[in-house]
Amino acid sequence: MKTMKSWMTPFAVIAMALCLGAFPAMADDVTDAINEGVSQYKAGNYSEAASQLDYAAQLIRQKKGGDLETMFPKPLSGWTAEDATSTAAGAAMFGGGVTAQRNYYKDGSNITINIMTDSPAMQGMMMMLSNPAFASSSGMKLDKVNGQRAMYEYDAANQTGEMTIVVNNKYLITINGDVVSLDEIKAYAGAIDFDKLAAMQ
Repeated sequence: MKTMKSWMTPFAVIAMALCLGAFPAMADDVTDAINEGVSQYKAGNYSEAASQLDYAAQLIRQKKGGDLETMFPKPLSGWTAEDATSTAAGAAMFGGGVTAQRNYYKDGSNITINIMTDSPAMQGMMMMLSNPAFASSSGMKLDKVNGQRAMYEYDAANQTGEMTIVVNNKYLITINGDVVSLDEIKAYAGAIDFDKLAAMQ
């Protein structure tokens, strides 16, 4: 049986998210789920109460994923791009988190940008960025993009590379390139509006 403390934490997160302002239709769905969860709790149906609160939390993650989809840069000159997509998972699925992705193409080249938040997977990357020796031992090189710490690796022979950036200790950005130059990877990194992303709730 779940204790009150173990499942009231999602309730607090949901209430905070609603104060920040969700879309009206989703807010109705979220508040309906919260109200049902509270009713079930008062009735002593703790499992159903927890299920309703988990459902409300998942709706909010989906909303956050939709917001992340708006954070990607436009295709650079000569490039095209697919629409951004996002996924949201609770803690039971690979530690949880919200991820958004967008793919960019030019001739035989492609670049993929991923933005992740609310995931335990971010901790390792944040540690590497804060510890230059650790990053270097992994074969990565350190850099800065518009004031943001970054690390990257690039294989000139195969024209493949990856750059990782942590924004506001909250968002993990990875940029993967295939048949691209390092300058193209850096150009896409520089096209991301880090201030706008950092301000996102």
